Amino acid sequence: MYVWYRFLNHAALVTQGDTNPDGSIKKPWNLCTLQQVEDLKTLIRISPIWSTGILLHTPIATQMSLVVLQALAMDRHLGPRYQIPAGTTMIFVTISTCLSLASIDRFLIPTFHKLTRTSPTLLRRIGIGHVLTIASMALSALVESKRLAAARTHNLTGNSIVPMSVFWMVPQLLVVGVGEAFMFPGQVMFYYQEFPKSIKSTAAAMVAVIIGIAFYLGTAIVDLIRKTTGWLPDGINDGRMDNVYWVLTIAGLVNFGYFLVCSWMYKYQHDENKEDISSNSF
Repeated sequence: MYVWYRFLNHAALVTQGDTNPDGSIKKPWNLCTLQQVEDLKTLIRISPIWSTGILLHTPIATQMSLVVLQALAMDRHLGPRYQIPAGTTMIFVTISTCLSLASIDRFLIPTFHKLTRTSPTLLRRIGIGHVLTIASMALSALVESKRLAAARTHNLTGNSIVPMSVFWMVPQLLVVGVGEAFMFPGQVMFYYQEFPKSIKSTAAAMVAVIIGIAFYLGTAIVDLIRKTTGWLPDGINDGRMDNVYWVLTIAGLVNFGYFLVCSWMYKYQHDENKEDISSNSF
């Protein structure tokens, strides 16, 4: 990597014919400023950690689609008359994220700081998001296994409604919501703090790009599973959606291992970032 950085430095070396008599750059595509070179180095240094975010968000994107299919085949009644719309089940993620953001900012981080005199670094917060997302996928697999077992017990096929409350899925949605409360602010703040001033405005865009890629990748994974396995037939009671969640769990574990390696090798851009972030970082 050091050799590669030295190679990039040559892009800022001024040679004969690169500048005009007034000192301006003759061909901007042939000569870069030192700031542009340093900006590119920063992007290269952060890219491994950035790439781990793709497989972090892909299970969540996939879960958002599968949860609605599960809800359609479960008992959604809230009381004798009212039935919850299947698409609103994801509201538990939003509620969990909102409550967790307030709790982390006002209670968890200050308490942790009082007990240890330190606060979790941004990479540690992102790591907590990884762990909680993996836990959510595992919970999703267990709940779906129970739902399929109930379907077989009652000899239900296709998309018939299983006598099992949709609220069985609430724990997994709450867990992923807490995970989002850790990883989203952690990612944005990490990029914002590590990027040079000239490109700090792109920090939020880095996360947006990750989410966009994750949704496309999630769609591709679901399509691949449908074509190569019998886990996602038209009638989910005839399939094995729990296996899909287990695959996402394993992928998350592998990605978490990759994240740990990248975090261990990463060196913060500034000395002050090596210290723990204060409790008012959020």
